[in-house]
Amino acid sequence: MTQDTTRPAAPAPHSGWAAGGAVFAGVLMLVEGVLAVLQGISAIARDSVWARIDGYVYRINLTGWGWILIVLGVIAVATGAGILKGADWARGVGIGLASLSIIAQFLFLPYLPIWSLIMIGIDFFVIWALATYRPEPRTP
Repeated sequence: MTQDTTRPAAPAPHSGWAAGGAVFAGVLMLVEGVLAVLQGISAIARDSVWARIDGYVYRINLTGWGWILIVLGVIAVATGAGILKGADWARGVGIGLASLSIIAQFLFLPYLPIWSLIMIGIDFFVIWALATYRPEPRTP
């Protein structure tokens, strides 16, 4: 009696969903980065642009928040460009930035609740796409 040692096939590393998702993630990171920079500029320019939330546990100075958004936005733009160019470093940095973005958007919920929830959903997709995509090795 022989034992069958075959294993089920592993998921394809070049899945169409993951490949398309990685390109989409790169574009989203570019757009999200630009929007974060613009959101940061508006927070720095006028604190009164954003609603005042009294008694919010995670309240932050909006000028400081603006600078955080600008820095993360610039890094996200560079990372998005790296993802679109197929840079290996960009996938890991993209996952890290999307994770930070989820935390930042959670903290920003009282100021822009619908926008924050949309961005959290997009960040989850970006993390999934970058974590599952395995680009084909480049040939010289």
